[in-house]
Amino acid sequence: MKSEDVSGGVLEHWTAQEVAAAHAKNEIVVIDVRTPQEFMFEHVDGALLAPMSFFKPQNLPTQDGKRIVFHCGSGVRSRRVAEACLAAGGGKVAHMEGGFAAWKTAGLPYMGTEMATGAPKKMGG
Repeated sequence: MKSEDVSGGVLEHWTAQEVAAAHAKNEIVVIDVRTPQEFMFEHVDGALLAPMSFFKPQNLPTQDGKRIVFHCGSGVRSRRVAEACLAAGGGKVAHMEGGFAAWKTAGLPYMGTEMATGAPKKMGG
């Protein structure tokens, strides 16, 4: 994981593999900041949805015990959300580099949509 100083706090950049490993150990909370439509089509199993368009840093729970890692489709929106958290007074925030595209490229498992039926289906991994 890489990190940088932003808005007086620390922004961590996690790889998809780092996120997957920590998520599998139940050490982090993964928050997807994409649209509800994007989330419904495919998402990291167990991720929570908090679309960027409705996101308010002050509504986040504390990170006591579990770190929060944001992700989106490419890493652009999740970085913006992470920077908003830091600007609102957060001390350390993380996002997944490359977003969901990096997750899929790494061959990690996710929930997708069976195109023939529209039903949820485990994919990847």
